[in-house]
Amino acid sequence: MFNQNIELENYILEHINKEDELLYELNRKTHLHILRPRMLSGHLQGQILKMICRMIRPKQILEIGTFTGYSCICMAQTLPEDGFVDTIDIDDEIEPFTQSFFDKSGLAHKIKMHIGDALEIMPSLNKKYDLVFMDGDKRQYPQYYRQVFDMLNPGGYILADNVLWDGKVTEPLDVNDTYTLGILEFNRMVKEDDRVEKVIFPFRDGIFVIRKK
Repeated sequence: MFNQNIELENYILEHINKEDELLYELNRKTHLHILRPRMLSGHLQGQILKMICRMIRPKQILEIGTFTGYSCICMAQTLPEDGFVDTIDIDDEIEPFTQSFFDKSGLAHKIKMHIGDALEIMPSLNKKYDLVFMDGDKRQYPQYYRQVFDMLNPGGYILADNVLWDGKVTEPLDVNDTYTLGILEFNRMVKEDDRVEKVIFPFRDGIFVIRKK
Protein backbone atom coordinates (compact mmCIF):
# COMPACT_ATOMS: atom_id res chain seq x y z
CA MET A 1 0.00 0.00 0.00
CA PHE A 2 1.35 3.41 -0.97
CA ASN A 3 2.87 5.14 2.09
CA GLN A 4 1.05 2.70 4.34
CA ASN A 5 2.76 1.51 7.49
CA ILE A 6 2.79 -2.23 8.07
CA GLU A 7 0.71 -2.06 11.26
CA LEU A 8 -2.13 -0.27 9.52
CA GLU A 9 -1.99 -2.61 6.55
CA ASN A 10 -2.16 -5.62 8.88
CA TYR A 11 -5.16 -4.05 10.63
CA ILE A 12 -6.92 -3.69 7.27
CA LEU A 13 -6.15 -7.30 6.33
CA GLU A 14 -7.61 -8.48 9.66
CA HIS A 15 -10.92 -6.75 8.89
CA ILE A 16 -11.62 -7.89 5.33
CA ASN A 17 -12.64 -11.24 3.85
CA LYS A 18 -10.04 -13.93 4.31
CA GLU A 19 -7.93 -15.06 1.39
CA ASP A 20 -9.35 -18.29 -0.02
CA GLU A 21 -7.21 -21.44 -0.11
CA LEU A 22 -6.43 -21.33 -3.83
CA LEU A 23 -5.33 -17.68 -3.77
CA TYR A 24 -3.28 -18.33 -0.62
CA GLU A 25 -1.51 -21.19 -2.41
CA LEU A 26 -0.96 -19.05 -5.50
CA ASN A 27 0.45 -16.23 -3.38
CA ARG A 28 2.78 -18.57 -1.50
CA LYS A 29 4.06 -20.46 -4.55
CA THR A 30 4.62 -17.25 -6.48
CA HIS A 31 6.88 -16.02 -3.69
CA LEU A 32 8.67 -19.38 -3.54
CA HIS A 33 9.19 -20.07 -7.22
CA ILE A 34 8.74 -16.95 -9.38
CA LEU A 35 11.06 -14.01 -9.94
CA ARG A 36 9.84 -10.55 -8.87
CA PRO A 37 6.94 -11.83 -6.71
CA ARG A 38 6.23 -8.24 -5.68
CA MET A 39 4.38 -7.96 -9.01
CA LEU A 40 1.61 -10.16 -7.57
CA SER A 41 -1.56 -8.22 -6.76
CA GLY A 42 -2.00 -9.85 -3.36
CA HIS A 43 -4.91 -10.19 -0.99
CA LEU A 44 -5.87 -6.56 -0.38
CA GLN A 45 -5.76 -5.52 -4.02
CA GLY A 46 -7.48 -8.76 -5.01
CA GLN A 47 -10.37 -8.01 -2.64
CA ILE A 48 -10.64 -4.46 -3.95
CA LEU A 49 -10.78 -5.72 -7.53
CA LYS A 50 -13.47 -8.20 -6.52
CA MET A 51 -15.52 -5.49 -4.83
CA ILE A 52 -15.24 -3.15 -7.82
CA CYS A 53 -16.34 -5.98 -10.11
CA ARG A 54 -19.28 -6.75 -7.83
CA MET A 55 -20.34 -3.12 -8.07
CA ILE A 56 -19.97 -2.53 -11.81
CA ARG A 57 -20.86 -6.10 -12.87
CA PRO A 58 -18.74 -6.47 -16.00
CA LYS A 59 -19.34 -9.41 -18.32
CA GLN A 60 -16.30 -8.96 -20.54
CA ILE A 61 -12.95 -8.12 -18.94
CA LEU A 62 -9.58 -7.45 -20.53
CA GLU A 63 -6.46 -7.70 -18.38
CA ILE A 64 -3.10 -6.39 -19.60
CA GLY A 65 -0.40 -8.07 -17.51
CA THR A 66 -1.33 -11.51 -16.15
CA PHE A 67 1.80 -12.44 -14.16
CA THR A 68 0.78 -15.52 -12.10
CA GLY A 69 -2.95 -14.90 -12.41
CA TYR A 70 -3.93 -13.68 -8.94
CA SER A 71 -5.86 -10.60 -10.09
CA CYS A 72 -7.36 -12.49 -13.02
CA ILE A 73 -8.78 -15.20 -10.76
CA CYS A 74 -10.15 -12.58 -8.36
CA MET A 75 -12.03 -10.85 -11.19
CA ALA A 76 -13.17 -14.11 -12.79
CA GLN A 77 -14.69 -15.22 -9.46
CA THR A 78 -17.23 -12.40 -9.77
CA LEU A 79 -18.33 -13.07 -13.35
CA PRO A 80 -21.77 -14.30 -14.37
CA GLU A 81 -21.96 -17.63 -16.19
CA ASP A 82 -21.59 -15.95 -19.57
CA GLY A 83 -18.73 -13.69 -18.43
CA PHE A 84 -15.19 -13.93 -19.75
CA VAL A 85 -11.66 -12.60 -19.15
CA ASP A 86 -9.04 -12.16 -21.85
CA THR A 87 -5.68 -11.75 -20.13
CA ILE A 88 -2.40 -10.90 -21.86
CA ASP A 89 1.18 -11.43 -20.73
CA ILE A 90 4.43 -11.21 -22.66
CA ASP A 91 6.29 -13.83 -20.59
CA ASP A 92 5.81 -17.25 -22.17
CA GLU A 93 7.93 -18.93 -19.48
CA ILE A 94 5.34 -18.16 -16.82
CA GLU A 95 2.38 -19.53 -18.79
CA PRO A 96 2.44 -23.16 -17.47
CA PHE A 97 2.55 -21.99 -13.84
CA THR A 98 -0.26 -19.47 -14.35
CA GLN A 99 -2.44 -21.80 -16.42
CA SER A 100 -2.15 -24.50 -13.75
CA PHE A 101 -3.82 -22.17 -11.26
CA PHE A 102 -6.51 -21.16 -13.75
CA ASP A 103 -7.25 -24.89 -14.11
CA LYS A 104 -7.30 -25.42 -10.33
CA SER A 105 -9.68 -22.49 -9.88
CA GLY A 106 -12.48 -24.17 -11.84
CA LEU A 107 -12.74 -20.97 -13.88
CA ALA A 108 -10.56 -21.91 -16.85
CA HIS A 109 -13.62 -21.92 -19.12
CA LYS A 110 -14.01 -18.19 -18.39
CA ILE A 111 -10.36 -17.25 -18.91
CA LYS A 112 -8.13 -17.16 -21.98
CA MET A 113 -4.46 -16.34 -21.55
CA HIS A 114 -2.80 -14.72 -24.55
CA ILE A 115 1.00 -14.70 -24.74
CA GLY A 116 2.77 -11.86 -26.53
CA ASP A 117 2.93 -8.08 -26.82
CA ALA A 118 -0.41 -6.61 -25.74
CA LEU A 119 -0.20 -3.89 -28.39
CA GLU A 120 -0.05 -6.57 -31.07
CA ILE A 121 -2.63 -8.91 -29.51
CA MET A 122 -5.38 -6.42 -28.65
CA PRO A 123 -6.40 -5.61 -32.26
CA SER A 124 -6.86 -9.32 -32.96
CA LEU A 125 -9.33 -9.79 -30.09
CA ASN A 126 -12.08 -7.95 -31.95
CA LYS A 127 -14.22 -7.55 -28.81
CA LYS A 128 -15.78 -4.87 -26.66
CA TYR A 129 -15.12 -4.82 -22.91
CA ASP A 130 -16.87 -3.55 -19.81
CA LEU A 131 -13.69 -3.44 -17.74
CA VAL A 132 -9.98 -3.21 -18.54
CA PHE A 133 -7.40 -3.86 -15.83
CA MET A 134 -4.10 -2.35 -16.96
CA ASP A 135 -1.03 -3.75 -15.22
CA GLY A 136 1.50 -4.36 -17.99
CA ASP A 137 4.66 -2.57 -19.11
CA LYS A 138 4.54 0.89 -17.54
CA ARG A 139 6.45 2.35 -20.49
CA GLN A 140 3.55 1.38 -22.74
CA TYR A 141 0.68 2.73 -20.62
CA PRO A 142 0.06 5.67 -23.01
CA GLN A 143 -0.10 3.30 -26.00
CA TYR A 144 -2.34 0.87 -24.09
CA TYR A 145 -4.72 3.71 -23.30
CA ARG A 146 -4.95 4.93 -26.89
CA GLN A 147 -5.52 1.43 -28.21
CA VAL A 148 -7.93 0.14 -25.61
CA PHE A 149 -10.21 3.18 -25.48
CA ASP A 150 -12.28 2.20 -28.51
CA MET A 151 -12.45 -1.39 -27.22
CA LEU A 152 -14.27 -0.16 -24.09
CA ASN A 153 -18.05 0.02 -24.01
CA PRO A 154 -19.61 3.40 -23.06
CA GLY A 155 -19.94 3.41 -19.29
CA GLY A 156 -17.08 0.91 -19.04
CA TYR A 157 -14.09 1.24 -16.73
CA ILE A 158 -10.32 1.16 -16.96
CA LEU A 159 -8.42 0.35 -13.78
CA ALA A 160 -4.76 1.28 -14.23
CA ASP A 161 -2.38 -0.03 -11.57
CA ASN A 162 0.84 1.53 -10.21
CA VAL A 163 0.04 5.10 -11.26
CA LEU A 164 1.78 6.57 -8.20
CA TRP A 165 4.87 4.46 -9.01
CA ASP A 166 6.32 4.23 -5.51
CA GLY A 167 6.08 8.02 -5.14
CA LYS A 168 8.35 8.71 -8.11
CA VAL A 169 5.59 10.73 -9.81
CA THR A 170 6.25 13.56 -7.32
CA GLU A 171 10.05 13.36 -7.32
CA PRO A 172 12.62 15.02 -9.63
CA LEU A 173 12.57 13.13 -12.91
CA ASP A 174 15.48 11.14 -14.26
CA VAL A 175 15.09 11.53 -18.03
CA ASN A 176 16.50 8.03 -18.52
CA ASP A 177 13.78 6.49 -16.34
CA THR A 178 11.41 5.39 -19.11
CA TYR A 179 9.07 3.62 -16.70
CA THR A 180 8.34 6.77 -14.70
CA LEU A 181 8.09 8.74 -17.94
CA GLY A 182 5.45 6.31 -19.19
CA ILE A 183 3.41 6.63 -16.00
CA LEU A 184 3.65 10.44 -15.99
CA GLU A 185 2.57 10.66 -19.63
CA PHE A 186 -0.34 8.28 -19.02
CA ASN A 187 -1.51 10.21 -15.96
CA ARG A 188 -1.34 13.47 -17.93
CA MET A 189 -3.32 11.95 -20.81
CA VAL A 190 -6.09 10.78 -18.50
CA LYS A 191 -6.17 14.11 -16.63
CA GLU A 192 -6.68 16.01 -19.90
CA ASP A 193 -9.17 13.56 -21.45
CA ASP A 194 -12.70 15.00 -21.20
CA ARG A 195 -14.18 11.75 -22.55
CA VAL A 196 -13.75 10.14 -19.13
CA GLU A 197 -14.45 10.58 -15.43
CA LYS A 198 -11.48 9.71 -13.26
CA VAL A 199 -10.17 9.38 -9.72
CA ILE A 200 -6.99 7.90 -8.22
CA PHE A 201 -7.35 5.44 -5.36
CA PRO A 202 -4.17 5.89 -3.26
CA PHE A 203 -3.88 2.35 -1.90
CA ARG A 204 -0.77 0.26 -2.50
CA ASP A 205 0.91 1.88 -5.52
CA GLY A 206 -2.15 3.77 -6.72
CA ILE A 207 -4.99 2.73 -9.05
CA PHE A 208 -6.47 5.14 -11.58
CA VAL A 209 -10.20 4.45 -11.86
CA ILE A 210 -11.38 5.73 -15.23
CA ARG A 211 -14.97 5.65 -16.50
CA LYS A 212 -15.74 6.16 -20.19
CA LYS A 213 -18.66 8.58 -20.55
